[in-house]
Amino acid sequence: MNLGILAHVDAGKTSLTERLLHAAGVIDAPGSVDAGNTQTDSLALERRRGITIKSAVASFPLGPPEDQVTVNLIDTPGHPDFIAEVERVLSVLDGAVLVISAVEGVQAQTRILLRTLRRLGIPTLIFVNKIDRGGAQYEHTLQQITRRLTPAAPAMGPVHGIGTRRAQARPYGSEDAVFRQALTEVLAEQDDELLSAYVEGSAVPQRALLSALAAQTRACLVHPVFFGSAMTGAGLPHLMDGIRTLLPYADEGDGRLSGQVFKVERGPAGEKIAYVRMFSGELRLRDRVPVGREGSGREGSAREGSGCDGSGRDGSAHEGKVTAVEVFHEGAGQRRPAARAGEIAKVWGLGEVRIGDWVGAARKESTDTHFAPPTLETLVVPGAGTDRGALHLALAQLAEQDPLIALRQDDVRGEVHLSLYGEVQKEVIQTTLAEEFGLDVGFHETTTICVERPVGVGYGYEKDLLPFLGTVGLRVEQAPPGSGVSFGLEVELGSMPYAFFKAVEETVHETLGQGLLGWRVVDCKVTMTHSGYWPRQSHSHATFDKSMSSTARDFRQVTPLVLMDALREAGTRAEEPVHHFRLDLPADTLGPVLPLLGRLRAVPGTPDIRGAACSLEGEIPAASLHRLGQLLPGLTRGEGVVESAFAGYRPVSGEAPARARTDHNPLNRKGYLLVVTRLR
Repeated sequence: MNLGILAHVDAGKTSLTERLLHAAGVIDAPGSVDAGNTQTDSLALERRRGITIKSAVASFPLGPPEDQVTVNLIDTPGHPDFIAEVERVLSVLDGAVLVISAVEGVQAQTRILLRTLRRLGIPTLIFVNKIDRGGAQYEHTLQQITRRLTPAAPAMGPVHGIGTRRAQARPYGSEDAVFRQALTEVLAEQDDELLSAYVEGSAVPQRALLSALAAQTRACLVHPVFFGSAMTGAGLPHLMDGIRTLLPYADEGDGRLSGQVFKVERGPAGEKIAYVRMFSGELRLRDRVPVGREGSGREGSAREGSGCDGSGRDGSAHEGKVTAVEVFHEGAGQRRPAARAGEIAKVWGLGEVRIGDWVGAARKESTDTHFAPPTLETLVVPGAGTDRGALHLALAQLAEQDPLIALRQDDVRGEVHLSLYGEVQKEVIQTTLAEEFGLDVGFHETTTICVERPVGVGYGYEKDLLPFLGTVGLRVEQAPPGSGVSFGLEVELGSMPYAFFKAVEETVHETLGQGLLGWRVVDCKVTMTHSGYWPRQSHSHATFDKSMSSTARDFRQVTPLVLMDALREAGTRAEEPVHHFRLDLPADTLGPVLPLLGRLRAVPGTPDIRGAACSLEGEIPAASLHRLGQLLPGLTRGEGVVESAFAGYRPVSGEAPARARTDHNPLNRKGYLLVVTRLR
């Protein structure tokens, strides 16, 4: 079973991981986040800061010897700046445990994570941690879970002595009539037989009740709630039994080789090590295996710039030879001749591998996770004596390990821009560059990444514009929100060689990375309306002369001019990223909060006031969200809580922001032609 441990930061994920490993006999004593000696936080920076930055895998046996299952436990970051790490893990999980603090209750990231787990169909148990801490609450936490997460969340046992070091959590017994009735009510919502028995007042056998609970948990309809403490071990046996009996195990697949890469790291010699979740078949030592991603020929087009992983690959499949395989077993990795279905393996030898690649065949039921894109960008400033080439290589390696970190290279100014999620992530990157690569860097102030959207229809046309031997006509028009960039033809596919059409299509996607204002163009339909080329020609009794014949290069270089002409005629508008927010605050503090939301350009909805409590939802620009989090505590006596989720883009009010271009600027026709002609 491949099990993910997920939570809002500081809820106790890593402590729970340590306690599970200890309870299974894998480690002698549970490590401490504060002491920096945990099993899964292996990075020095993780130990110093006391947070998880990179996902880590540990393995332990669960259950009696005659019915034992091997659990691959994946500890994930809790801080929202590292949401990309969580995204990668979700695609390889069989089940998950979502950790909530009994003191802080349901927090912002908790809601985002459970929504995503439910959408992806990942069976999830809820573990309420820290019952031994002062301020821990039982009923209040359950109410928050059923009100803010899911109503189908039956508590699996009571807690005695909550809020004290002697706190204990015990499972409900089969003789507890109140529990049986409450569980029947929850399960009857999705089970007609149970509903009929409940309405008729018939007693449901305990075995049938538990069988229905397991079935509905595996179907993501119910999320059982366990209470306990990762520090004292209270409630852990009950949770471990729930993991074994309520969550699904990995299946064997159809026998064909199929595995997915969810993490890439570098070894001591700089070699790539791929973490592969095996879904089917066997991955054997010395095998030559296909590696790539299904339908990935343009996955880079949705990101800020090209080649963000540093590999320069276009997503096509390639082969790699497996030189070593290590499978996780009882806490550590063991060298094996093969990795089998259901296992997680560290694999050496796949030199061109990237996160998200499939080893062997891709699963047809695989699902995209759709986490929010990074909405912030910063300019990397090399310190005195820092080699720019070494810096770019190091950043490319970091982006390779985190594909939602995109690099935007400005060859004209020799600058590198980095897109990311937040300030903590920026600090981590700076420290990593210093400690792992010996590079001193600073960063400019973080800015918001906008997008451009066409507002009309525009046309562009060039015929045999010297020195380009080719005709290109394009029409640009807006497309429905969320549809992305599409390319179509209004000319016959046989009117010129396919390679020339492909050159135009690829260049269109690349060029739309920077629109009229320098931002990536989204939701745009581009149609090729005219085409023409010079057939392959040569002088008499001579070889091929490209000066007399069209090449793909001609189409790659003329297309940006045509496309920008069409885009200029269509016009674009800049749109900024916005988040949907929810504020929970005392009702008497709403007065000073509303003017703050106005200053931050937020659009609030109608407040929901219930007694002394108030909740307020609305939209706020991503650029203002951090400021809201800073100022809210001071206006609400420290009781105000904000949670947010990326909600898309909205038009920028006032003067449209622009971003400096990093290409040869086809908007400047004369300058572009001078540069491109010189490059030929």
